[in-house]
Amino acid sequence: MPKIKTHKATAKRFTKTKTNKLVRRKAGQDHFNARETGKTKRNKRRDISASTKDVKNLLALMPYK
Repeated sequence: MPKIKTHKATAKRFTKTKTNKLVRRKAGQDHFNARETGKTKRNKRRDISASTKDVKNLLALMPYK
């Protein structure tokens, strides 16, 4: 069997943890952050786990990551 290609766009956006959870960054961190409240700024620094509905498809796109 040939190897399966990794979907590079997905691999750049998601990180697989040791227990096969998928983690991603919060969106909207690039600019216009001065108007955000302190609470919002702090929350944007955290990583969040991917939606449970998408995990099966995302893992198929990243077979070796």
